[in-house]
Amino acid sequence: MSDGPLQQFRDRVASGDLRDDAAQRLAVEKLQLLHTRLQGYDPRKPARVGLALFGWGREKISQSDIPGLYIYGGVGRGKSMLMDLFFDGAPVAAKRRVHFHAFMQEVHAGMKAARAEGLDDPLEPVAAQVAEEAVLLCFDEMQITDIADAMIVGRLFDKLFARGVIVVTTSNRHPDDLYKDGLNRQLFLPFIDRIKEKLDIHHLESPTDHRQGRLQGQETYFTPLGPEATANMDAAWEDLAGGEGGPLSLIVNGRRIEIPHFRSGVGRASFEALCAKPLGPADYLAMADAVKVLLIDRIPTLSRAKNNEAKRFVTLVDALYEARVRLVCSAAAEPEALYVDGAGAFEFERTASRLREMQAADWPPAPDQPRQ
Repeated sequence: MSDGPLQQFRDRVASGDLRDDAAQRLAVEKLQLLHTRLQGYDPRKPARVGLALFGWGREKISQSDIPGLYIYGGVGRGKSMLMDLFFDGAPVAAKRRVHFHAFMQEVHAGMKAARAEGLDDPLEPVAAQVAEEAVLLCFDEMQITDIADAMIVGRLFDKLFARGVIVVTTSNRHPDDLYKDGLNRQLFLPFIDRIKEKLDIHHLESPTDHRQGRLQGQETYFTPLGPEATANMDAAWEDLAGGEGGPLSLIVNGRRIEIPHFRSGVGRASFEALCAKPLGPADYLAMADAVKVLLIDRIPTLSRAKNNEAKRFVTLVDALYEARVRLVCSAAAEPEALYVDGAGAFEFERTASRLREMQAADWPPAPDQPRQ
């Protein structure tokens, strides 16, 4: 049986892997309480009927009164890291951790398939499948920016809660600020009430941006390509992601795209994986929405022969820049020398400038600060 996230947190602080942060400690105590409550929990087990002849009553596993948990706080406060500690040792077999954006894309795809079968309520089979696969559902970065998500998420979660699914999620926003100023937001408000009813709300109030601290003063652009650059990228990944990670799949307009390596809000992919494939603005916007830091390996020098790849790279950098994503990369040359001969070389000057700005120690700027 796992000791739970609190002991893991203490062990990592003792070893020096983590700095003792009082706000993180309070959050992990909340996660430890949930860990304890989940021992042996499985609402999918059938009720057992005793024999009245022997005075045994009906033993029924009722829908759980165990509240889930909603942890919110600023970027880099350690929400994803604490979720790692909780999820890895959570004492239930049927569990799933997924980025909220990717999850909602899966839901839309499932509803589309159900509509094609002529089902009256296309959300019902989707909710049933989710609940069958996981009684503990952990989300990274819950946020609602799309009206299509806003209109179905309340009904979806009601169906999941009714099946006994326990939800744990991180977010940058308090529930009251979800879908803020969104179209028809009054239709979304019951979902906020439901979240506050079914999940304990905890503000991780750490004053420290740990991720920014790890990058502060550190090199984030490694050139030229070679063993040293590769070693530096591997070290940055280990420091920022803290583990091997797995692929993150996103569904965009019915298509599945993938960031090959993802953990704790940090993604990693090669230039070829991101820019040699026929991806477009919507794909890059989805990626920028899904990660807080992106590591891009082996950016080559670009030319007329790689004009399409160059165009995609420009679009990708624009998406990351607008979303204030932290960028770490290895490249064949300095930004200004990446693309000097081709139809888009002049336009690439802006991309080179943005790459420079994104290397700055104070990147990303605060939301209320203008970018250059």
